[in-house]
Amino acid sequence: MKQRIIGFDLARAYAIFGMFIVNFNFSFGSVMAPTDPIGHFLNVFTGNSTAIFIICAGMGVSLMTNRASYSREEQAVLKAKILRRSWFLFALGLLLYNWWSGDILHFYGGYMHVAAFLLFVPKRFYLWGALVAVAVFHLLLLLIPINTSWDFTTFKYLDFWTPLGFLRNTLYNGWNSLFPWLAYFLVGMWLGRLDWQQKFAKRKVFLVGLLVFILIQGLRLLVRQHVFTAFWSDYIMAEYFPPYLPFVLVTMAFASLVIPVCLYIGNRFSTNRLVLALQKTGQLTLSNYVIHLTVGMLLLAKLTGKHYTGLIEDEKPTSPAYILAYSIAFYIVSIIFSNLWRSRFKNGPLETLMRKISG
Repeated sequence: MKQRIIGFDLARAYAIFGMFIVNFNFSFGSVMAPTDPIGHFLNVFTGNSTAIFIICAGMGVSLMTNRASYSREEQAVLKAKILRRSWFLFALGLLLYNWWSGDILHFYGGYMHVAAFLLFVPKRFYLWGALVAVAVFHLLLLLIPINTSWDFTTFKYLDFWTPLGFLRNTLYNGWNSLFPWLAYFLVGMWLGRLDWQQKFAKRKVFLVGLLVFILIQGLRLLVRQHVFTAFWSDYIMAEYFPPYLPFVLVTMAFASLVIPVCLYIGNRFSTNRLVLALQKTGQLTLSNYVIHLTVGMLLLAKLTGKHYTGLIEDEKPTSPAYILAYSIAFYIVSIIFSNLWRSRFKNGPLETLMRKISG
């Protein structure tokens, strides 16, 4: 079990590093059609890091309840604990939204709220639920224009704080709306139910992920050869928004490649100092996420002489090389902070607060 946890935390540590890059680049760099190799490299993390972040969250919930049997009383206690955590994340995310318009935590709370009612169902229902989440999103596309209420010059959602706008954003066309992003959380719950101590499980997940990844990338290669019509080309090539089925599949596939590799590294190098340092960083994912969006953004604004708005960069973009160097430096600081904190405390600051509230 110890080695399993190391691998999962390594995946979280990778995900938070990718989110550093994506979010710093969104606020101070240029995410729109980069022209240099480093800019293209930064965009590789878009979507993939978020997918791993959400899938690992689903795995964490699933592992909390992965015992052979529970009494009705034990089930009720666990359900209540997960619900309280979901409310904490939802409230924290809404507070953060006023500062960072791309917040994922209130959506994360929504995924967890749904998961609380699915904790003890057979694991196959998680995959069915993921399929339903993607299907509902595509049905909603036929009813509501995906760009409703979006100002794509600033990437601001115009009526977020109205009842209808909030509901639409949360369920359908927000950055990480429940449909289809709940699918990632449910796939994570399914993965959390696997017996990862068996090599076959790691190998199977990796190979399936590799097959799907090659398939989608093959379709995208055909798009570049002008094989498809404009509609299907846009559908296959879409990245992050709108999160069409090909994007969902390729990012899930990428996560299916990364997570088994992290588990292998955790098993193979379980006593390595760097691996253990990264493990502690992954254990403080929630705290590191909030810190990089507050302290990290303010520091980068100070260093670049720019104004932080929480929206897409509206001044001269900072160079991709600078964004990458800053992301790496801030990540190193995060590793140091995480290890110093864990040398004195069992959980991170926000993780501790969440656990105190949830019981």
